[in-house]
Amino acid sequence: MDKIKHIFFDLDHTLWDFQKNSSLTFKFLLEKYNIPISLDRFLEIYMPINFSLWKLYRDEKISKQYLRHNRLKSAFEKLNVPVLSSIIDQMSEDYVTHLPDNNYLIKDTLLVLDYLVKKYKLYIITNGFTEVQMKKISNSNLEKYFTCIIDSETVGVKKPNSKIFKYALNVSGAIETESLMIGDNLEADILGALDAGFKAIHFNNNHEPIHSHCQIITELKILNSIL
Repeated sequence: MDKIKHIFFDLDHTLWDFQKNSSLTFKFLLEKYNIPISLDRFLEIYMPINFSLWKLYRDEKISKQYLRHNRLKSAFEKLNVPVLSSIIDQMSEDYVTHLPDNNYLIKDTLLVLDYLVKKYKLYIITNGFTEVQMKKISNSNLEKYFTCIIDSETVGVKKPNSKIFKYALNVSGAIETESLMIGDNLEADILGALDAGFKAIHFNNNHEPIHSHCQIITELKILNSIL
């Protein structure tokens, strides 16, 4: 990693603890809307639906509006809990609004960023929605670490599309051989970055299959000994 000068991080599941923050948001919403289902049971059904729909959204096969409405609609239908379409729309808006209110970070995020920011220029490349991601970063006090934030909604394409990585290089003034991508998703973060000429480190904290595409870590703090 001697030639690396620029480090690009994914946000959700890599630095920002999406799973915990999302769970807290849904706890609030299920209570607010008096939905008769336990949080654990709801998340058991919702999470794989959300994952599959996010993949379709990432692949440009569904719209943002479809994603936001149907991940809830499909979960409630599978749970056999009747919820009006208008209520689902309200919950969807509330979820996006309140998600950044919770700001738990992945373990050792600040330890790692405090170390790396002294040695490298740091950036974020995220597939999230512009307004929501900026609120997450601001509310988590992460802004001071990053030279710029690149989000897919602004660029118009999502990781792993090489265009978002090329865009990141252009706005950062970095070159591929001096750039490193760190993220949790093999397809979006790692393969996308490698295809664009970046080096990559896979923060495999969600039990994705072992592979030989790049170095794999399971704890963020290991970065301090690699870099």
